[in-house]
Amino acid sequence: MATFLFGEIVFGPVKSRRLGVSLGINLLPGDRKWCSFNCIYCECGWTSREKYSAEKFPSRHVVREKLREKLLMMSGEGKKPDTITFAGNGEPTLHPSFAGIIADTVILRDSLSPDARVAVLSNATTLDNPSVFNALKMADQSILKIDSAREETVRLLNQPGEDFSQDQLVKNIMRLDGMFILQTLFVRGVYNGVEVDNASEEELKEWLLLVERLRPRMVMVYTIARDTPVGGLRKVPPDELYRIAERVELLGIEVQVSI
Repeated sequence: MATFLFGEIVFGPVKSRRLGVSLGINLLPGDRKWCSFNCIYCECGWTSREKYSAEKFPSRHVVREKLREKLLMMSGEGKKPDTITFAGNGEPTLHPSFAGIIADTVILRDSLSPDARVAVLSNATTLDNPSVFNALKMADQSILKIDSAREETVRLLNQPGEDFSQDQLVKNIMRLDGMFILQTLFVRGVYNGVEVDNASEEELKEWLLLVERLRPRMVMVYTIARDTPVGGLRKVPPDELYRIAERVELLGIEVQVSI
């Protein structure tokens, strides 16, 4: 099915289901997806296996100046973003200057759009890098993905590399002491002849135990909204998402449902 890439470094603002008026920042090359996951539902399509050198990424200076220009333009138009969101064509923390870019963004935000939040959408696979870990702590919202408590389901849905360990991922996230937002995309269907359903009762019981263990500031619950790289995937209906949310609320954790 049709998917798309973000060609610009700074894009939008767009109206986000989860983040309000969101000004996006894409730190990845504009011609293909670059990620440590290869999610079967990703709107950006499949992850490129081509190796990139550092010069393929937009420089820290260019990102800073593009963001400055956009924030000044929006201010001149009497507009302000709710969120400055690092997302784009894959995993933003893979940028070699990620930590410095976050520091620059916080300074620009404080100067030009002080009410905006700085958010990072990440799959948390790089949290073992001290500079990434510390940079995420500078962001107002570190939004970290876990689509299942089961490693076999993560390997089916998210297709991480062979060296991926769900246990290690969880341990790294726990070092944030709950100062993050957990996001989970629920989906059903069939992929390569294997049934996909991370919203089954068996999956949910284990996922809720993990949520209780991690104790995030908030949980974001959502389902697919755009085209996916493969056919055969289906949305989880709103009534089920709200029932999942109710079970999270019983744990005393704030939850947001996006439909």
